[in-house]
Amino acid sequence: MTAPACPKCESSEATKSGVVNNRQRFKCRACGYHYTVAKIGREVDTYYVIKALQLYIEGVSYREIERLLGVSHVSVMNWVKKYGVRAPRQTDYHPTYKIMSQAELGAFFQVPSNLKGAGMVVTELGDKFMVIRWERFRAR
Repeated sequence: MTAPACPKCESSEATKSGVVNNRQRFKCRACGYHYTVAKIGREVDTYYVIKALQLYIEGVSYREIERLLGVSHVSVMNWVKKYGVRAPRQTDYHPTYKIMSQAELGAFFQVPSNLKGAGMVVTELGDKFMVIRWERFRAR
């Protein structure tokens, strides 16, 4: 393991100097400064946080967001709580979604019946597009 640069003098010459709170501690050979390395963890790209919150606001469930973005539903719940996002009130509308390529999206909009009887949002999802539609539940 190569030592990270000293935060005080930027030197890359350091020796290991114990462990504090399960993090490796180093001592800089140049200036004698003791420091620990930053926690190395998996940080989620802000794109996924924003996209997950958008989908949540549109009425997509936590589990569906997990399947779509590949991010844990627990993470999505934590982001909703952290950023104070409020769930939309439940109405008679139910969101459904389709994931399409650009060509499929163009063909979708060519069919007039796809544009009637529902609210719709199109959002990009990596190299694909997601069409979210809200259709009113029909009483049976």
